[in-house]
Amino acid sequence: MFLIILGYFVLLSVLAFAMMYMDKKQAQRRGRRIPEKNLWTAAIFGGGIGAYLGMMFFRHKTRHTNFRVGFLMLAVIDAAILVWSYQTIN
Repeated sequence: MFLIILGYFVLLSVLAFAMMYMDKKQAQRRGRRIPEKNLWTAAIFGGGIGAYLGMMFFRHKTRHTNFRVGFLMLAVIDAAILVWSYQTIN
């Protein structure tokens, strides 16, 4: 059961990381951007770690306090859920 939970968080984190990359590239090209609502949705539903890592790695949205603090808090919550589920299920 833990592997299913872990897989879910990994999948959402990879998706959020990729979304941050694509949005950064579109911002540089002045192309069609990914709506902030979609970035937040991916982060809230389990991609907090990937969203935070993508934000820091690509230096995207780092000037926005709500993204810096919000994505960090979601990453911490996601990590805590993973640790709790590992300890509870195993």
